[in-house]
Amino acid sequence: MSVAERTDGPLIALVAGEASGDNLGAALIAAIRERVPNARFVGVPGPRMREAGCEALAASDELALMGLAEILRHLPRLIGLRRRLVRELLARRPAVFVGIDAPEFNLGLAKRLKAGGLPTVQYVSPQVWAWRQGRVRGIAESCDRILCLLPFEPAFYAEHGVTARFVGHPLADQFPLEADRAGARAALGLSRDEEVIALLPGSRMGEVSRLAAPFVGAAQRIAAQRPGVTFVVPLTSASTRACFEAALGEASAVSGDVASRAGALGLSIKLLDGQSRLALAAADVVLTASGTATLETLLSQRPMVVAYQLAPLTAFLLRRLGLVKVRHFSQPNLLVGREIVPEFFQEAATPEALGAAVLQWLEQPQRLGELREAFGLVHRDLRRGGAALAAEAVLELVDLTRSQ
Repeated sequence: MSVAERTDGPLIALVAGEASGDNLGAALIAAIRERVPNARFVGVPGPRMREAGCEALAASDELALMGLAEILRHLPRLIGLRRRLVRELLARRPAVFVGIDAPEFNLGLAKRLKAGGLPTVQYVSPQVWAWRQGRVRGIAESCDRILCLLPFEPAFYAEHGVTARFVGHPLADQFPLEADRAGARAALGLSRDEEVIALLPGSRMGEVSRLAAPFVGAAQRIAAQRPGVTFVVPLTSASTRACFEAALGEASAVSGDVASRAGALGLSIKLLDGQSRLALAAADVVLTASGTATLETLLSQRPMVVAYQLAPLTAFLLRRLGLVKVRHFSQPNLLVGREIVPEFFQEAATPEALGAAVLQWLEQPQRLGELREAFGLVHRDLRRGGAALAAEAVLELVDLTRSQ
């Protein structure tokens, strides 16, 4: 008897670590419910997963950490949370555990749950092919299968004897093949003909605290060369907004509102509460932190400049131990297979370098045709109905569990 034919719904455990994981988890819950309407969900959900009906054992923002240094700083609390989840989930015996991104936390949790007899899935591969490749042995011990969002990942896992499946990327299904620039500008109160730069300094406090100042400095340099340019800055939370506002204040030495601070810097700037997709569709060029935002920018077919700054200790360890194994770190360059957008790591991400790279996109519009063609091909390749394929892979394990 398949799980869909049983009257008692399976319990599925999910743990998501940040906003992008919450989006994936909510889409996965919806896709599972289409196939198994009485399925039940428990774990560490974000707001969207909670709305979809996932019972919360803890808040997902407890896991929204970035880099080795931040994880080490919060290690005692994370260990305590993981122990509590192991106890609760082994007591409740879900049919399957799905860790959604957040590999630093989820893989350790999955290893303990698998040792306790639960099937385990990691949804979103850690970038083990890029750095610290030795982690693949631990992944094999922790997970029954990996659900990959990027097409080149299963081949890497196959070389190491790990079961992995490319399910496409749900974001590719959510974004139209052609972004509605005019509609986005109208929604944000921007005119059709003004020059618009989107600044996306990250979704986590660690990212924003490191990138806000260089992004503000880059904006100053761009505005000095392009009078009349408007900057839109989508921010994910009250705390990240306050962090960016503080960077404006420090740069301007003005303590007034955002308009006063920006005006003192010669900037026309709009801070947005969320609305990142509108900002991307409206933009001529995007200056963004590395991460999911780079993929969203690709799917919006917008030229971009990518910056990545880790905590100094994390960056030092990566370099000192020779742990980085790829030439590029941004998803667009990895997916296209060459450097199609400029990327700046750590101390290279200066206001001068970032501003100059954005200006190059504005001053060389002939480069856009090649970029849009390459991004369009990637978009179509990633459009696989990702949430549905992920749901099928998870439910295969549920069927195996409940038939035993």
